[in-house]
Amino acid sequence: MRRISTKAVYAMILALPETAGSALYGMVDVLAATGTLWRELIGEEPGHPLIRPRIVSPARRPFRCGNGIPVRPEVTIDEAGRPAIVIVPELWLAPTDDMRDRYEPVKDWLRRCHKSGSVVYSACSGSVLLAAAGLLDGREATSHWGYEDLFRRSFPKVHFNAAPNLVIADRTGRIVTAGGTTSWHDLAIHVISRHCSPGEALRIAKVYLLKWHGEGQLPYASLIRRQPHADSVVRKAESWLAEHFRVPHAVAAAVRHCGIPERSLKRRFTTATGSTLITYVQNLRIEEAKRLLEGDATPADTIAALVGYENPAFFRRLFKRVTGLTPGAYRRMFQPLNRASMPIAGNLPMAVDVGSSPA
Repeated sequence: MRRISTKAVYAMILALPETAGSALYGMVDVLAATGTLWRELIGEEPGHPLIRPRIVSPARRPFRCGNGIPVRPEVTIDEAGRPAIVIVPELWLAPTDDMRDRYEPVKDWLRRCHKSGSVVYSACSGSVLLAAAGLLDGREATSHWGYEDLFRRSFPKVHFNAAPNLVIADRTGRIVTAGGTTSWHDLAIHVISRHCSPGEALRIAKVYLLKWHGEGQLPYASLIRRQPHADSVVRKAESWLAEHFRVPHAVAAAVRHCGIPERSLKRRFTTATGSTLITYVQNLRIEEAKRLLEGDATPADTIAALVGYENPAFFRRLFKRVTGLTPGAYRRMFQPLNRASMPIAGNLPMAVDVGSSPA
């Protein structure tokens, strides 16, 4: 039986002005509770922390991170030494911001930590900073699905995969990236399991009601993301397909609408959008199917026909391939969220004009 050390491990959690406060303080709170909170809740003898998180930043000066949340760093990157754990939480970044033009001292610190033996973790868009530091070149990585195009354009050496909730970069296991926003929950569970014990990770998950997103990110991802480009013919095709994607033989119909040879349109479409024309049509249809599954109890076979598929079996296979779930599983996962967002009749909140003074 493996004996778990009771000596606390220090975890340096990087904070920058772009950092999302919820991920930063959520990670601090959860990691700081290891070894103590479960025991307290069930009435056992007091324990001692197994992980000691500390907020690290380029300087000790207090600042405000995403959404104006105050941050008071406890240690600078020059004072951090060689920590066992380094965590880069979610960053508020535009889908085009690759961070290659700033934070060189932070990138140097991350490279030094990794070289000296630290295990480097990132949550959500934190992996963009790791990529900008060159730590993900030639390695597997994930991030929020919304940054897939950024990785494809700015970091072609990274083997990016938007599907999983957690990716171990290589055989050494010393770089781990987590997916979309609340994937810091998954990352916290992984860190606690790895550096404390699987049992402690389970206990903390129970205390905080943390959910392991074993379904990955595909069910949450939007399949349609507008890409800025200057090709007017491709924009014409996109606009037409947005209204007519349900028609039979939609690709051929779009070619006729644009009035150019099919091969030319397909080539220009892929160049401008990064997607093939047939994939774009399929994504439009699956997005509409997702909306219908979220809304009511219409049978999946009927939905298949409504979005343009005569063969329900093909529709089901395609849906599972691009979302990671069957239509039925998707409905069970998201329809309750849709219902929960519906207001209760007779109990609607009143709108408040924040620019007006109270009467």
